Amino acid sequence: MNNVDFANKAINIAKNYKTLYVLGCFGAPLNASNKKRYTTNLDYNKQSSRKTKINNASSDTFGFDCVCLIKGILWGWKGDKNHTYGGATYCSNGVPDVGSDAIMNYCTNVTTNFNNVQIGEILHMSGHVGIYIGNGLAVECSPKWEDGVQITAVGNIGKKTGYNTRTWVNHGKLKYINYTLTSSSYAYYPKYTGNSVSIVDILKLLNIDSSFSNRKSIAKLNGINNYSGTADQNEKLVELIKKGKLIKK
Repeated sequence: MNNVDFANKAINIAKNYKTLYVLGCFGAPLNASNKKRYTTNLDYNKQSSRKTKINNASSDTFGFDCVCLIKGILWGWKGDKNHTYGGATYCSNGVPDVGSDAIMNYCTNVTTNFNNVQIGEILHMSGHVGIYIGNGLAVECSPKWEDGVQITAVGNIGKKTGYNTRTWVNHGKLKYINYTLTSSSYAYYPKYTGNSVSIVDILKLLNIDSSFSNRKSIAKLNGINNYSGTADQNEKLVELIKKGKLIKK
C-alpha cells in the first residue's frame, strides 16, 4: 500500500462512515453481538457513559480506537457491516497487534521536526496516534470532539478554520507503507465549475480519460475501494472534482 492510498483509506472512513471510539476495536460493526463483546471486555468500555454510547450506536456504526484504526486499515478493513471486524483479518499482512506507543517502534525516520512531514506518516504523542493526510490535516480516532474517526488540524503546522487542533510530539514512516508519493507529487485534477452531475461527462469536458478503468484507478486513489460505477460512488467523485480535491498521481 502506498502512502496516499493509506491516507485516503483513513479519509474515506472519516468522511463516509459512522464511527464511534471503542477501545480495542479495529472496525467491528456495532451489532448486538459486538456491543456485548466490547462492553464487557475492557474497563474503559465498561464505564457507564461509554457503555451507553456503544449500546445506543446504530448497527451500521463501526468501532475504532486510535491505533486500531491504523491496524484495521492495514488488516484489510472494508466497511463490511456483515463481517465481524468490518472485513479486517486480525494480525494479517504481517502487521502485528501493537499499542499506540509501541507502533512507533515499527516506524523509521522518527522526528519531532514537522517541516517535512509526509502524507501517510504516523503522528504520535504519548498514548495516541493519528495519520497525516496532507494540507496540515490528520485523521485520528478519539473520544474527544467528534468521538470517533475524524479529521483534525495538526497544530505543529498550524490551526485551520473549521477543524479541531491537535499538537503532536513526533512522527515517522510506518514500515508497512510504501512512501513513494511525496507531497510535491500529491496533485489534483482541475476544479470543475460547470453544472454537469455526470463524472464521465465532466472528465471528458476536462480532457481526462473517462474510461471505466481510469475512473476505477481515480476512485481508489481517492479512498473509494471496489469501484463499480454506482451512483453513490460517482457522486463522491463529482463532489471532489467540483471542490478541486480529486486527487491524481
